Amino acid sequence: MIFLEDLAPGQRFSAGPVEVTVEAIKRFAAEYDPQPFHLDEAVAAEHPVFGGLAASGWHTAAMAMRMTVQALGHFGWGVVGGGGDLQWVRPVRPGDTLRLVAEVQEIAPSKSKPDRGSVLVRNAVLNQRDEEVQVFTVRLLVPRKPA
Repeated sequence: MIFLEDLAPGQRFSAGPVEVTVEAIKRFAAEYDPQPFHLDEAVAAEHPVFGGLAASGWHTAAMAMRMTVQALGHFGWGVVGGGGDLQWVRPVRPGDTLRLVAEVQEIAPSKSKPDRGSVLVRNAVLNQRDEEVQVFTVRLLVPRKPA
């Protein structure tokens, strides 16, 4: 178990890889984001932004969450988020292989609750070319070591 006192700015955690398939893209989209450019290669090929089949951003976020739990799930209370900034930098395509690199940015003990603090973590999802496809900078709640 990792506590607030075990963390330091610049510390990194990683997880992955996750392979992205056409079937997974379409299955997720059919259930949660049924837009044609996530479901139909011909429609996606004509799309002015994507120019080909692309995973839903929410699919990317879900894959990233699984990797985040793999990388940070040993934090004292698990991965408990307090909000953040989510950016989809580029499309995720069939055949992409994704990995996560999480880096501690800031650590702040709570002023009102002595049993915890917050940690700002930049979670970057990279494809097989080391290009960022998603960045989620999030503040996590982390317990302090018991007295």
